[in-house]
Amino acid sequence: MIKTVLVTGASAGIGRATAIYLAQKGYKVYGAARRVEKMHDLKAYGVQPIALDVSEENSMVACVTTILNQEGRIDILINSAGLGSYGALEDVSMAEAKNQLEINLFGASRLIQLVLPEMRKNKFGKIVNISSIGGKVGLPMGSWYHASKFAIEGLSDCLRNEVKQFGIDVIVIEPGSTKSEMIESGSADLMRVSGKTAYKDLANAVIKSYAAQKDKAIEAVEIAKLIAKGIESKSPKTRYIASNAKVFLFIRKLLSDQLFDKLVMSQMK
Repeated sequence: MIKTVLVTGASAGIGRATAIYLAQKGYKVYGAARRVEKMHDLKAYGVQPIALDVSEENSMVACVTTILNQEGRIDILINSAGLGSYGALEDVSMAEAKNQLEINLFGASRLIQLVLPEMRKNKFGKIVNISSIGGKVGLPMGSWYHASKFAIEGLSDCLRNEVKQFGIDVIVIEPGSTKSEMIESGSADLMRVSGKTAYKDLANAVIKSYAAQKDKAIEAVEIAKLIAKGIESKSPKTRYIASNAKVFLFIRKLLSDQLFDKLVMSQMK
């Protein structure tokens, strides 16, 4: 049976690459995003674009209901929609902080709630949550982004043991730096929020650090392949780590908090 997949954040980056890659592998893929106009070309790859705003309850319900009405099932949910909003904790407004969590955490959680009843009924399902290297390591100027990804990691651990009894797997994907519009938009956001505050020197240092790492960013399709590996495994790993994140996360395990902080801040000059 052809599996039906819902990929959020399909207008760009990892979501777009994943929707295309899975459609080319023969899955029935619905690519969902707010910016539907940016997904028209996905039809050429066999992806069905569908409108979805993960910060709006009615939009999420309508999206899932439409797919269930058309396909009768959603076998795989890939929570790829995300926002990278940056700035010193002191500088970020609570409204922006809540928006970050609304998109990266609560939107993903609500979609999981909406797809679980049918997955339980079918005794099959794969829920893929896109975390980040930032779900294991906190870096300066990204407190709310990292908070959202740390939360996704914990949520996934809890959920995995709740739904395993129904034949549903929960998989976490941990990308490192990935080529996407988020790098540029995140840098611009950081300067908007903290570029003229008491944290301006650190903000500039962080921007330089990001620029230095840009050449190490991998193509989004590499993450799509990692996702495919997870959902096609009968006994998937709980976590799949991108190739360019493994060394960094290994070092994090070895070092104390204080030594790791020194290592991180040595790159922020």
